[in-house]
Amino acid sequence: MSSEDRQTAVELVDQAVKDGARREAACGILGISLRTLQRWEGEGGAEDRRAGRNSEPANALSKQEREQVISIALSEEYGNLPPSQIVPKLADKGTYVASESTFYRLLREHKLLHHRGKAAAKKPRKVAEHAATGPNQVWSWDITYLSASVRGLFYYLYLIMDVWSRKIVGWEVHEREDNELAAALIREVAEVEQVDPDSLVLHSDNGGPMKGATMLATLQRLGIMASFSRPQVSNDNAYSESLFNTLKSCPEYPSKPFQSLQQAREWVARFVPWYNAEHLHSGIRFITPADRHRGAETEILAGRNELYAAARAENPARWSGRTRNWSPLEIVLLNPKNSRRSSGAQEKESA
Repeated sequence: MSSEDRQTAVELVDQAVKDGARREAACGILGISLRTLQRWEGEGGAEDRRAGRNSEPANALSKQEREQVISIALSEEYGNLPPSQIVPKLADKGTYVASESTFYRLLREHKLLHHRGKAAAKKPRKVAEHAATGPNQVWSWDITYLSASVRGLFYYLYLIMDVWSRKIVGWEVHEREDNELAAALIREVAEVEQVDPDSLVLHSDNGGPMKGATMLATLQRLGIMASFSRPQVSNDNAYSESLFNTLKSCPEYPSKPFQSLQQAREWVARFVPWYNAEHLHSGIRFITPADRHRGAETEILAGRNELYAAARAENPARWSGRTRNWSPLEIVLLNPKNSRRSSGAQEKESA
């Protein structure tokens, strides 16, 4: 700001104060602080003595160059193209006007940065959000690779888990990914769990087996609602990913590839009972998934609460606050907004 502008600002504030306005309010209207006004008054409107650049940067585009960028972006030849297409096309013609980011910046400044072309603008996929208050309301499933002894070949573990209880409700190991094999597994598990129609959501990623015709027809016939992750967003199916991490990082997981399909199936057949009935899951108050799934957690957690209350009563000096929270998690959310917590304290997912 020039010294004349500073002096004008000082005079305007003085006049406003004489008319009954507060100095601070008058400064706010001019977009300056009271401290700045006081400094200007002391300097008599002198030039800005603060360190820093007071001139245009050497690499700044001239007014003519800025107008050229806008003109090119709005031209008949390039009007339907985004800057990411315009800049390379100009380069192929031996012309450089400005960088891609400069094109975007100038278009944004002139409020011209909008969808270009006849194709409909891509709409962001809504994140799948589901809440479970009991078993067999929300399932998550996925397929993971199990290394085979032949380089480049894999066995495929199909795994279905209940999001509320974390129990593995169904699994199979096959030599290929196939939506018909997935559909058969879903039918079997739905029958074993006695799932009521229109009461279950099945969440998965966007893989071929998940969206195959046979799979989708099976879900429709069973009254199961299909739910899918957003494309290229891996953590939209965090429960299954966490389970796979637990499976492959447990000490018993083989250090060498499986020698046969039968060996892979036998190993998973040992892992699933351990995970369901012995593993104390940190995401559900260190209850086994099987106990939570069958409704035994209430009694188990009540016993822990009584134990902790008795320990505190016996040695109150050892407790600086409340005892550990052993209350059951009543709601589990799939992909909560802004890491929203349920039951006042939704635990961070960890298998």
